[in-house]
Amino acid sequence: MKFSDLIMQTAAKVLVFMIVTFSIYILFAGHNNPGGGFIGGLITASALTLLYVAFDVDTVHEIIPIDFKIVGAIGVMLALLTGIGAVVADAPFLTQVYWYEDLPLLGKTGLGSALVFDLGVYLAVVGTTMTIIRSISEDM
Repeated sequence: MKFSDLIMQTAAKVLVFMIVTFSIYILFAGHNNPGGGFIGGLITASALTLLYVAFDVDTVHEIIPIDFKIVGAIGVMLALLTGIGAVVADAPFLTQVYWYEDLPLLGKTGLGSALVFDLGVYLAVVGTTMTIIRSISEDM
């Protein structure tokens, strides 16, 4: 049975954009304020779940042809490589490293390895959560 609700589908398109934008803010604010990769990943997964509720599984898979298992694996590898990068820099595993770059429009900006780790956690959470949700939805 194909579900069709024009109001819900239209609202979902707008809400998904707003929710994903908020999750990216939470991701980037996480190393200085509450938030980070885990919460940002859960918020993104909730936005994608809203798409699955508003549209059917096949339609969402056509719009977003991503294998979420690969996204989760990339996230875990990115987080692991962040920890190994600290060891290469002669620091204990998962030690945060800062460096400063002169970025256009932003000027001299401090960048830390915690952001890369949070990005890995973000991708791992989105990949894992969406794999579970898709598996459950395909069984029904």
